[in-house]
Amino acid sequence: MMREFDLNLVRTFVLLYETRSVTATAESMHVTQPTISYGLLKLRRRFSDELFRRSGNGLVPTTTARELYRPLQSALVEIESAVSGAHSFDPASARTSFTLCLSDLGEVSLLPVLMAALPSRAPGVTLTVRPLDVVNAVDQLGRGEIDAFIASPPLSSQRVRRVPLFSEGYVGMVAADHPRLRGKRADLAALAGERHIAVFGPAGHEGPRRALEAHGLLDRVVLEVTRFSTLPYLVQDSELVAMVPRLVGRVFTAEHRVRLLELPMEIEPAQVSVYARHRHTCTPAQQWLVEFMHAELAGLGQ
Repeated sequence: MMREFDLNLVRTFVLLYETRSVTATAESMHVTQPTISYGLLKLRRRFSDELFRRSGNGLVPTTTARELYRPLQSALVEIESAVSGAHSFDPASARTSFTLCLSDLGEVSLLPVLMAALPSRAPGVTLTVRPLDVVNAVDQLGRGEIDAFIASPPLSSQRVRRVPLFSEGYVGMVAADHPRLRGKRADLAALAGERHIAVFGPAGHEGPRRALEAHGLLDRVVLEVTRFSTLPYLVQDSELVAMVPRLVGRVFTAEHRVRLLELPMEIEPAQVSVYARHRHTCTPAQQWLVEFMHAELAGLGQ
């Protein structure tokens, strides 16, 4: 059995390999950067190899590091599984609370699914939801302020673990009694003659804007808003046209006087994912949360 000191060194190596960052590893392990640098120095001495070289894009593993990663990562998983067995999370009896960050779309279309499943899966678990701030969510996760967040822009940060949920396309949305756009589809000429409302901002849904721009329709946008959740209220009593993710569009049609249209242009789908701490720094409860969200939400956009 490894001593605690040795286990921390293995964890340091694995996280450095996965994050390629001393800063991200320090945040994940809740220690200082000098502590990680000192641990890396010990690892280099132990394996008589540089292990990681600095580059403009972070740390680059050497051949020795690449050969060491898989066996050390596997050993770390086995050891942590054995250790966590004594502190495992039992959702049936646990009484705890998790904090999530969701966009307004997530609160409308994903949160009801999670809340419907919680009473049978984990009756003692409660959730606190905070607004998603894409710019700062990774820092919030690293500081332990939140347990996970769901976002549609595929974040490339090596400081967090990404668990894909689903890919979601877009549809048009108009008032149920729109006087011109009838049927289940709209052609480009018809859309060009209408006034559009759009959501622009750091929400991660850039596909509709790019599609409007590609087809010369940006000048037909007469209103820009910051949240998708405002769209049905604005559309149902007007002749405006909006583009919305298909899943949330279905939710809107059940609650508002709107209907959906298939669009004539290709729109880059949104990639929706859960983001969490790296597995080696997750508590058993946080790991259960990620697995729960994946089990309930994966494939919803189809």
